Amino acid sequence: MSIDVRIEDGIAELLLNHPPVNALDSRGWAKLAETVTGLGRDEAVRVVLIAAEGRGFCAGVDIKELAADASRIVAVNRGCYDAFAAIYDCAVPVLSAVHGFCLGGGIGIAGASDLVLASDDASFGLPEIDRGALGAATHLMRLFGMQKTRRMLYTGEPISAAEAYRCGGLEAVVPREELRGAARALAAKLAAKSPRAMRLAKESLNGIELLDLAKSYRFEQGFTLELYTSPDSQEARDAFVEKRDAQFEKKPGG
Repeated sequence: MSIDVRIEDGIAELLLNHPPVNALDSRGWAKLAETVTGLGRDEAVRVVLIAAEGRGFCAGVDIKELAADASRIVAVNRGCYDAFAAIYDCAVPVLSAVHGFCLGGGIGIAGASDLVLASDDASFGLPEIDRGALGAATHLMRLFGMQKTRRMLYTGEPISAAEAYRCGGLEAVVPREELRGAARALAAKLAAKSPRAMRLAKESLNGIELLDLAKSYRFEQGFTLELYTSPDSQEARDAFVEKRDAQFEKKPGG
């Protein structure tokens, strides 16, 4: 996979470039975590901007890796946890510029960021419930609040950029062709501030946030693993691959 980084005028632009849908395997998530952590430690970096090439921002986890070896779920979970934590704990502000689809792990990236801009064709969703898994509701709730998060997680249905903005999860929605420029312009405003002040501001904001994102997500991952190792999860994955409706065994009286 490819994670490209360019640093200019204090802005570190991190570009996800892993065709066709920017779905990352366990090594990809680990690399993302390592890259963001390194950028936060670089004194030349004042703000990190995460964007993507291709059809969409990020489709989450690479299902092919898990289809080939289900035991890789542990490495995948660890990679996601480390990547989202690295973004949230990054010493400088992190902006995400989302276009097209933002699904699963993409929600984790955006939800761990300080600010999110989106193109008018963007959509946000957690389809995990129909893939035999759970995950990133912690970060979804950080973006959209309790009610919208519960509906999105239970139904697996995505929402549009316009609805995401209405829910207060986005800084701005702009035309697709203007997204990268708008994100860079906002990043430039932050990069022009006192580097010391921005790092202290980031640390203080994380400190006063009521929800401990890393502990909350770690708690959530336990349920993800429990579901993933169940027969219902296997049936959900098989149905998805075979393009059919899932058939779940009903318990007596159910």
